[in-house]
Amino acid sequence: MKVAVKHENIESLTDSSLECDQKTAFVLTSQNKSYLNDVKAKNSVKILTPYECFSILGIDKNIKIVGITGTNGKTTTAAAIYSMLLDLGQKCALQGTRGFFVNEKQIKPHSLTTPSILETLSNLALASKEKCNYFIMEVSSHAIAQDRIESLDFALKIFTNLSQDHLDFHKSMEEYKNVKSRFFSDESLKLINSDEEKINYNRKNSYRYGVENKGEFLVKAYSLKDGISAVFSLLDSEYLISSALHGDFNLYNLLAAASAVKLLANPSVSKLEKAISNFGGVSGRVEVVSKNPLVIVDFAHTPDGMKKVLNSLKHSELIVLFGAGGDRDKTKRPLMGSVASRYAKRVILTSDNPRSEDPEKIIEDILQGVTKSLDKVIKDRKEAIIYALNSLQEGEVLLILGKGDEEYQEIKGEKYPFSDRKIVKEWLKEIKDKKYGKIDTK
Repeated sequence: MKVAVKHENIESLTDSSLECDQKTAFVLTSQNKSYLNDVKAKNSVKILTPYECFSILGIDKNIKIVGITGTNGKTTTAAAIYSMLLDLGQKCALQGTRGFFVNEKQIKPHSLTTPSILETLSNLALASKEKCNYFIMEVSSHAIAQDRIESLDFALKIFTNLSQDHLDFHKSMEEYKNVKSRFFSDESLKLINSDEEKINYNRKNSYRYGVENKGEFLVKAYSLKDGISAVFSLLDSEYLISSALHGDFNLYNLLAAASAVKLLANPSVSKLEKAISNFGGVSGRVEVVSKNPLVIVDFAHTPDGMKKVLNSLKHSELIVLFGAGGDRDKTKRPLMGSVASRYAKRVILTSDNPRSEDPEKIIEDILQGVTKSLDKVIKDRKEAIIYALNSLQEGEVLLILGKGDEEYQEIKGEKYPFSDRKIVKEWLKEIKDKKYGKIDTK
């Protein structure tokens, strides 16, 4: 990556040994240090640490960086904190899976959950230029393991939960746990899910939040009927919460976000109550694409993520359509099949992002866990969605899992335009056109 700057004789920064020269400084990171000798072999190349980039890029040292990590809930929790702080009149930036946002404007599209440290520093510089008080970011386990967050001083670190995922990278749950624990080993301010204490963390400057177990931030009462209604106790002050979000997992996400905002900004009760209620959720996360028939799209792509979503809708007649990503943890595939069998009236298996793998082989792995309710196996995801929509009976709910708001499908190294939501909407329009005739809007 190359970042333009104006600093003495330096015109840009790069983390690539191939791009550095007399006017392009090389930013030495944990990821590229093996190329240091190649850089030194070039003449007059300036070598900088990420710490030195802060002043060169003009990053405000007072900007408060908030990092959220966990298997599930990172995106929604980060988005909720961002939304609430904006509602409270704060200037704020958000970096994560959905892209990079500054003060309600999207600056960059979907990307890695946690990009390279140079890209994060570049985003921090943009946030500083816009006078942001806060920089909210998702922190993946890969980023922790690869030290893609080096040089960052976090004002608050948040742990959501831990369940099976990324074992293709971490090899075991113990290693996965240890990597997550590493993020919370220092004395910075921390917010830990007390109902999910599966990690080790430094108790100094730690607060806990939870529904089942006690903590400084807790839920005193709640209802999940037609949204979320709850009474939050945040540092002994009570808040009446009303949200259009669904499911107990979103109860945790809202509690984590509200607790974080309480610690960071300490707003009045009425202002925080309003800010929580104003948060409408994240596209592709339990997103209602159609109300009649009821079609919901969600990003859930792990056994635990699926369980949380399906359990929140367990009183409905669920038609569950999903696949699994290629070149990722294979051991979770039959577990995903098992979860779907447990909750679904009908299961439809299809392709997700197969990447370099054969979609049929991935489906075979999932089938090992499907004990009942299997309706159809359709490799082509669009065909599978159309079949599911056409087969819906009155009272059934179609739940399309795995890709959420992604706008592509990754096959053999290529990303092809693809959207679960667009396919549903196109089908709805076609059905309406057949019923009422096409309407000329010109």
